[in-house]
Amino acid sequence: METGTVYIVARNGLGQAPEDLQRILAANFFGILAESGGGPESILFYADGVRLACAGSVAIDSLRTLERQGSKLILCRTCLDYFGLTDKVEVGTVGKMTDIIAALQGAVKVVSV
Repeated sequence: METGTVYIVARNGLGQAPEDLQRILAANFFGILAESGGGPESILFYADGVRLACAGSVAIDSLRTLERQGSKLILCRTCLDYFGLTDKVEVGTVGKMTDIIAALQGAVKVVSV
């Protein structure tokens, strides 16, 4: 079954920039997206991207808003385990790579942010 747009997040920030700027950009991006009320069907976090949904992330509040607005946030369990962050998850659902693949396969459009 096809769904809407899916965003994939594989880094702890956005863009090719110094790490602190990447995180500022992520906070701005997800904040504006949440304010617009037009979030994607799903946001998939893997690799370093899982850090954005964990304690201490500058994007937590915006991601919570997006989740309340109906976006599904799926975090890679393997990645969380690797970084020792499983108990630091603040938002979203911990899933498996099969969940991420299913969301990608069902998407009408995939956007890497």
